[in-house]
Formats: sequence, structure tokens, C-alpha cells
Amino acid sequence: MSKPILVIKFGTASITHQNGDLDETVIAGIARQVAELHADYHIVLVSSGAVAAGKQFLRHYNGTISERKAAAAVGNPLLLNKYSRYFAPYSIAVAQSLCERQHFSDRNQFLQLKRTYEELWASNIIPIANENDVVSSLELKFSDNDELATLIAVGFGAQLLLFSTSVAGVLDREGQVVPQIDVIDKAALGLADKEKSALGLGGMVSKLTFARLATRMGIRVVIFGIRTEDGILNAIAGKTGTLCLPQPCSMPARKKWLASGSLVTGRIQIDAGAQKALEKRHSLLAVGVQAVLEKFECGEVIEIVNEDNIAIAVGRTKIASDTLDTQHKAQNIEVAHADDIVLL
Repeated sequence: MSKPILVIKFGTASITHQNGDLDETVIAGIARQVAELHADYHIVLVSSGAVAAGKQFLRHYNGTISERKAAAAVGNPLLLNKYSRYFAPYSIAVAQSLCERQHFSDRNQFLQLKRTYEELWASNIIPIANENDVVSSLELKFSDNDELATLIAVGFGAQLLLFSTSVAGVLDREGQVVPQIDVIDKAALGLADKEKSALGLGGMVSKLTFARLATRMGIRVVIFGIRTEDGILNAIAGKTGTLCLPQPCSMPARKKWLASGSLVTGRIQIDAGAQKALEKRHSLLAVGVQAVLEKFECGEVIEIVNEDNIAIAVGRTKIASDTLDTQHKAQNIEVAHADDIVLL
């Protein structure tokens, strides 16, 4: 692409009032700042807020799954209409992109999505992505928009991923913003408040978890407060929020997709010898598998854990778990080829 890719995620609490109404002042500010960046980046906005915007129209709303889906059906056009209205003065058109987790698990579907976005960018249109809550067959909490933003950023090769929040950034124990996190380790994850907001599904735990994945894939991540003056522009300039530094990554695009976008359906445990083989970039053989923890079919993506039950890799399988159960001691039976395994 001729321009770097920028993905910005806006959470429900960031763009709504406490009663769930969309905060038009915030949306107007988003449009103004993004318009300034539009010439320099290919931009994707990932915006929550549809459920919060639509639930006020439902009678006796109690937050059940079916009620959330109905609220999203009402709220999605309201949300896009507001964005369209505030981008119009800058002669910028927006497009709606409703995504499901499965769109990232099938590489062909993912590449179609990518080509669609590239076509939109070619016409200077900004896609606004949101989880397709209305028809998703999985519970909404399975995939919040922090994950969606990360999948888009990693899969498309974004240089920069911004997570907006209702606070100024990641806070330390004294309530002060942590300006920079070099590596998102256990100590950094411990800074997150375990309580989610009243309006959204995610929270700081979610943002740091997905920021960890994005930084490991070489993406610069900033967690910032949307209500900070010029929050987006200052976050990019390094003047506000918490910068999470990207880690060195030479992984090709296909393996980045496999590590981040594939829907894991199975799980196996391997022995120490097999773990060493994977670390040397060898294939996984059946003889090194200790146990099938969750069943899978041939061609599906599985999580690979070591003897301590720690996830060390994901891989696309060449055999089904039933076959593995009967042939796990056979010599040279390949469970997953080295080219289809990504170390975590």
C-alpha cells in the first residue's frame, strides 16, 4: 500500500453518555482529527456503540443476548449515520463493515475483506468496522471490538493501532498515566482494572491483552483517552496516552494471519522433545503428542500447549484428532507441518 495503515478503535464508553446516547461532541471531534490524518494514512475505524445506542428503543431491555442483537440492529444505522454526518463537512465518505470472527478464520474470506478495504481506500472512503452482533451465532462477549481492531491491524499489516478509552491511558497504582510500556508482561497486565465499564464488554484487561498480541506482531500501539484534547492527534505524536512499543517481528503475512486471525477449534498437549522440535522450526509429529485436550478435524487450527499447560504455538492440522488418537505412536505421522505452525 502507498500509505501506512492506521486502525483506531472506539469503545462504547468512549463515544456515549452514561445513559447510552451517542456523544455527538466526541464523534465530531473524531471526524475533525481523523480528517487531518486522512491524507497520510489508510484508516480503519473500529467503533462500538451500536448496542448502547439502540437499547433505549426496546421495551423492558434487560441485556439478554437476543435483546442485545435487537439493540444492535437498531443502533448500527444510528451509529453510522452520526459518523457520516460529521465526516461530511470534510468531504469524506464512510462505509459500514460488519464483521464476524469467522471472517478471519478463513483466509479466503479474510483476503476478500482486505481487497474490499483497499477498494474503499482507493476512493478515499473510510471503512467503519463493527462486530456483526445481529447475526453472530456466538455470544457477543466471545469477540469484543478490541479483538476485531487487533485482527484487522495484524492481518492488514498496520503500522499503528490506537485504543481509545474513557480514561487517559493505562494508569499506575497512584492513578497516574504510564507513558510507555516496553514489553507487555505479567507486571504490565497487572496494571489493568479487572472491572469492565457499565456500557461496554471490554476494559483495560482486554486492551492490554490484544495490545500484547499486536506489539508482538511488530505494531505500535497507543492506549489513550478520547476526551483528552486532540486525543487522537496527540496519541500519534506521543504526547498523550500509553505507548506500547512494537517488538521485532519478521513473520510473513500468512503466519501473522494464522497467529492472530484463525479461529482455534482444538487443543493438544505435547512433550518436551516435541516442544524443542517446534522451537527449531520443525514439524509436529504424532509421537510427540501427549494428549488431545479438545477434538478437531483435519485442516482446522489448534492450540499447542506444553507439559506445563502453557500455550506455545498454534498450527493448522493435517489429520483429525480421531486419527491422532489411534496413530499417535506411529512413526513420521505429521500432525502439522512447520510452515503451518506459529510459535507464540
